[in-house]
Amino acid sequence: MRAIWKGAVSFGLVSIGVKLYSATEEKDIRFHQVHREDGGRIRYKRTCSVCGEEVTYDDIAKGYDIGGGEMVILTDEDFADLPLTSSRAIDVLEFVPAEQVDPILYNKAYFLEPEGTATKPYVLLRDALIDSERVAIVKVALRQREQLATLRVREGVLLLNTMLWPDEIRTPDFGFLDEDLKVRPPELAMASSLIDSMTGEFEPDVFTDDYRAALQEVIDAKVEGREVVQPEEVEEAPAAAVDLMAALKASVERAKAARGEQPARGGGGGGEPTPISSARSAQKAAEKAAEKAAKAPAKKTAAKKPAEKKTAAKKAEPAKKTAAKKTEPAKKTAARKSAPRKSA
Repeated sequence: MRAIWKGAVSFGLVSIGVKLYSATEEKDIRFHQVHREDGGRIRYKRTCSVCGEEVTYDDIAKGYDIGGGEMVILTDEDFADLPLTSSRAIDVLEFVPAEQVDPILYNKAYFLEPEGTATKPYVLLRDALIDSERVAIVKVALRQREQLATLRVREGVLLLNTMLWPDEIRTPDFGFLDEDLKVRPPELAMASSLIDSMTGEFEPDVFTDDYRAALQEVIDAKVEGREVVQPEEVEEAPAAAVDLMAALKASVERAKAARGEQPARGGGGGGEPTPISSARSAQKAAEKAAEKAAKAPAKKTAAKKPAEKKTAAKKAEPAKKTAAKKTEPAKKTAARKSAPRKSA
């Protein structure tokens, strides 16, 4: 890597000499504009719109359009007089928790390397940031522009993240923000189940730029003069479903299948109940309770029949006793007649 800037981190009364390196690089495949007939590069000339002459870099200045066809021309001397106090310094302003910095503010990232004898204070600042669990808010001037930035630690190296200024962040102005849209609890529960089924640990190395790989394959095939192998067709995204709940449920089943989990059969099946299945079970229980409450008067009417049976049983008891009394004398008479036979 080649250093693009040299300066010092100003940390209180401590000055730490550092070199600045770009921490990222774009991997896009770049093309040149060429003439279709012979492949010649297309060149652009810097010409003046007033006199039509070609202009060299030495004769180019910066102009600010104030409207009405008027232009204010600024020279290098005008920029040299601007008060860039942090032109060769990274001034630490304060230390804040990292979560207080909105990621939308981040712009570009740079590695800082200690220079010369600055290794010890560099390591001191690095370890202090790790110990305090803070990031440093700093100001730095890069390419004639003062920028707000953060200093944090990544893999043992100080990382400078330049940031946009707050007035450079646009305010979203969309019509739906003023609409009173209500999300039903079952829909929210199913969406939460979908999130749970797709939860994992972020490992950036497992993701690849498939388009860039396919484009490189086309270029390599052109160079080698072989036939271009068409990449496998990517599965088309399903059409937008009218039923949001059905789409969410299908998404949950698809996510589970992708993770190797067995989908639930018939909406039931084994496994732990999801929030939406619990909600449905509660709803079914409430419906059954309502049905029982509706059938309660009929049960009371039916309950009177056993009472009638008890009354009939009570009426039958005297008749049984009377019949029993009549049978007793007959039994005694028969016993007396049989007595003489025993004495003979």
